[in-house]
Amino acid sequence: MKNVLVIGSTGQIGSELTMKIRREVAGSTVVAGYIPGAEPKGELLTSGPAEVVDVCNGKQIAEIVDKYQIDTIYNLAALLSATAERFPLKAWDIQMNGLINILEVAREKHCAVFTPSSIGSFGPSTPRDNTPQDTVQRPTSMYGVTKVATELLSDYYYHKFGVDTRSVRFPGLISYTTLPGGGTTDYAVEIYYAAVKGEEFVCPIAKGTYMDMMYMPDALKAAIDIMNADPSKLVHRNSFNIASMSFDPEIIAAAIRKHYPDFKMRYEFDPVRQAIADSWPNRMDDSCAREEWGWTPSYDLDSMTEDMIVNLKKKLL
Repeated sequence: MKNVLVIGSTGQIGSELTMKIRREVAGSTVVAGYIPGAEPKGELLTSGPAEVVDVCNGKQIAEIVDKYQIDTIYNLAALLSATAERFPLKAWDIQMNGLINILEVAREKHCAVFTPSSIGSFGPSTPRDNTPQDTVQRPTSMYGVTKVATELLSDYYYHKFGVDTRSVRFPGLISYTTLPGGGTTDYAVEIYYAAVKGEEFVCPIAKGTYMDMMYMPDALKAAIDIMNADPSKLVHRNSFNIASMSFDPEIIAAAIRKHYPDFKMRYEFDPVRQAIADSWPNRMDDSCAREEWGWTPSYDLDSMTEDMIVNLKKKLL
């Protein structure tokens, strides 16, 4: 992994992943791919090349790959779960037609491709606790449907054409850097902002709803480590369960109250997000990722909470 194109570089994951690769992968050129209206700013813009790259434009992708001699593509273009339910056809176009474009370019130009899957690839018939690596995947959301199709299509291009496709199933991601944009697990970011601002938090997810979550530094590490993994060790490719912590709203609120004893939260659940959350596992079994490429997270709920609060104080106060 030397010359990298990050498509969706200004999103929640892409903005941080682009900078991490630029800082940590010696001698790399990392192109920040973006769409008009979502231009990179600040250090993301000034620290390396940036180009307009629309996943729905295969010719444009190929031109950028040639221009920078790209060997690895991170495909992070997507509509998140709640937003995808409002715009299902747009979600399909970005996540499926966009993926075909990227895989075709990768086949012709010999690039490796990372396209993340998600906890959303599972559905209500999936085992909810210790969800196996290989199990029933029958999601009930458009986001989930596209993620299952992404896994299958990526595996197809590996087996049929030899394209080096790899990915992980991200749980809900929590970060102080970039706000999420329409995901079911967004509440686990928004609750920290409310706490640091001294505001009451109105939770859109019902009490007792457990979901897998992960702190962004661990997610970024996983995205890089899987692409650097020894391919001879990979039994699976698309896509690995990865896990870090699982909690419901009461548990994360209790962790915050260790720092803000007067923090208040009430419930006003969103039926769309709640229906999606209810169809997802409580916790995934990530033993295959641990065995095949050494995955291990660094943060638990308490260490994440402390780091989130420290950094949000700097950002907001």
